[in-house]
Amino acid sequence: MSKAVLLTILVAGLIVFSTTGNAFAAQLDARLNPTAETAHIKYNYQKTVFIEYPQGGALFDELQGKEWSIIGSADATDVGVQTLMMKLNEKLKNDGSSAQVSDLTVDYDIHLKARNINTSIDYRVIIEGTLDNYIITKDSQKILIDLGWRGMSADGEIVIDGHEINYPINALRDQEPIAYGFMVGTEAEDILTQPLLNADFIGQQPLTNWHFLFDPTGINVDAGTFGLSDEIAGFVVSSWTMGESSLREGRQVERVFEAEIMADKPYIVRSVQSSDQGTLKIIGFGALDTFDGVEIAGVTPRAPEGYATTSTGEFPVMIVYGMAGLAAVAGIGFFIFSNRQLKKETEGQTGIDPSRLVGYQTSSSSGGYQTNRGEAQLRDDDSGYQQHTSVYTETPQTAPPPQTTYQAPPPTSDAQEASCGCAASSEMGSECDCEMQGSCLCDALCGCNAQVCRDHVSSMS
Repeated sequence: MSKAVLLTILVAGLIVFSTTGNAFAAQLDARLNPTAETAHIKYNYQKTVFIEYPQGGALFDELQGKEWSIIGSADATDVGVQTLMMKLNEKLKNDGSSAQVSDLTVDYDIHLKARNINTSIDYRVIIEGTLDNYIITKDSQKILIDLGWRGMSADGEIVIDGHEINYPINALRDQEPIAYGFMVGTEAEDILTQPLLNADFIGQQPLTNWHFLFDPTGINVDAGTFGLSDEIAGFVVSSWTMGESSLREGRQVERVFEAEIMADKPYIVRSVQSSDQGTLKIIGFGALDTFDGVEIAGVTPRAPEGYATTSTGEFPVMIVYGMAGLAAVAGIGFFIFSNRQLKKETEGQTGIDPSRLVGYQTSSSSGGYQTNRGEAQLRDDDSGYQQHTSVYTETPQTAPPPQTTYQAPPPTSDAQEASCGCAASSEMGSECDCEMQGSCLCDALCGCNAQVCRDHVSSMS
């Protein structure tokens, strides 16, 4: 019992610990070819801010009915994009990575929409570019790839076409100065000054916690996604993904920050960020390692002999097959056992033999009406009454004394038949008519068995 409690506490602590950390939201998508000098990478940063005014107020009056968007795109010739590349490369260098970003393009979309109960502001920035210098060493046996560049982040203002895209509060400052004034000097300002271009959590999550799979059958269909021809068919593709809820990563949920503003009316500012996600694919079989504190992957064209993997990591394939075989044997054994038990129950069935039952009619006619009611009773035979007595009876059973019933004498003449209507009815099976009518149709000479007639005879005698 103590071991179970300890294991529960350990697992719960692992989940809580693995879900703590800096709250940044970003999505990574990268595909690397170790034989090439460059690779294409893509990051998607997004966040939504809600300004709520449950009691109305001046902020509601200022924002109601408004809706606007800031949409733009720029390439490496833009000064703002060049500033962004410089900040990203500086961050990669500080993280110990030798990789660099070049040929960057930026797409941004900021959309504000006011409603009766709140105003939402959606922020989205997508950067795509070329990753250089990610190959550390290369020989005929293995290629070492730098993977320490995953946490691409940028601090400071990034202004593209006159629009600042890194700090959410600056969109309010430039487009809605009155609403911006409500935020200044409050906790809401701290929330809205967290940089949007931040993928630190993707870099901080060890690749050993990521979900790893590889395709050993070739990538004919996926060749186009790498920008390669069908000549790479038959190569292994290693894949690492993160963002799922698991014991490795912990429970992944949206990150919510909330602050209350006390002005003419109470207002609530809420920042919502989706969970971080990442997909990293490399042509070849990648084995993870570290070099000078930076995560790397040793890539070979083929997987090691006899290697197999599932979602749980390096799991021997023979064990998987063995477990499947045991499950099949267990299923067969279950069906054999069930069949034997069914036969035992059929052969050992107990109870009354249906051939010993006989039906008796229990209803009689009333005038022209008769029901088909009956019951089943044991047939009298030589097996004896004691065979069917209750096992809980402590005293031996004796046959009940015979009961004397009054039998109507056969009619002797037409006159007697006329004076004994109930007896005549008895021959037709309807002598109960006298009892149902409450009167007797007979005289004192009639020997009718009906109770009303016997009482009538007694009163006349």
